[in-house]
Amino acid sequence: MSHTTRQKDKLIARVRRLKGQLEGIERALEAEAACVEVLRQLASVRGALSGLTAEVMEDHLREHVLEAATDKERHEGGEEMIEVIRAYMK
Repeated sequence: MSHTTRQKDKLIARVRRLKGQLEGIERALEAEAACVEVLRQLASVRGALSGLTAEVMEDHLREHVLEAATDKERHEGGEEMIEVIRAYMK
């Protein structure tokens, strides 16, 4: 069983909070809120998304690298993480 499956409810709750935060930004823009307020909300979303990303990355490393059953699985898990980090850093 995948770590995202075991933590599905927790991860989905975080995604829903992010969705709510993004909708808040949309409302703020539609209401012509002050730019500083929009910037604060953007920073909040960025932080929440970074936190979610870090959690899933950490769980991936733990399950697919540190606790992998075989050297082959460990190597594959590490390579997957390298690909994700490269995409994330773009």
